[in-house]
Amino acid sequence: MAEVFLSIGSNVDREAHIPESLRQIAELFGPLIVSSVYESEAVGFQGDPFFNLAVGFSSELPALEIARILREIEIAHGRTENSRKFEPRSLDIDLIIYGDQVLNEGGLRLPRDEIARYAFMLEPLAEIAPDFTHPGLGRTFAQLWASFEKSFLRQKKLGLPKA
Repeated sequence: MAEVFLSIGSNVDREAHIPESLRQIAELFGPLIVSSVYESEAVGFQGDPFFNLAVGFSSELPALEIARILREIEIAHGRTENSRKFEPRSLDIDLIIYGDQVLNEGGLRLPRDEIARYAFMLEPLAEIAPDFTHPGLGRTFAQLWASFEKSFLRQKKLGLPKA
């Protein structure tokens, strides 16, 4: 079984999409470890603030199959097939870690490069899996977060998601 970590975000009807996506993910993959919700500014475009969080679970499914299922959940929440990277999102679910696997196949890249670049991914990961070692960087999420440049941080912890 691989330890799987997701990054989830929404800045369109976020109070509805986040809890419903968590319910669907738990229904499909079993018990979840869920971080607090963090509110952060949109990155790369002008838009409403995002709710972001990290989710962890264990799975025997291959990474590409998990990514396909997550894409179906996004589409069910109004995400279009041709959506662009820097635009408002009803739901964005990224598979960012799949055990210690390093993968670049079928449009899926693991671990995701953005983990160490964006606080909205790294802080929630450090909260739920502080001792997990990033497969590409060889440092734990807690170590990466401790060394993260926080002087320009525009993110605040809101608490656990509402069911």
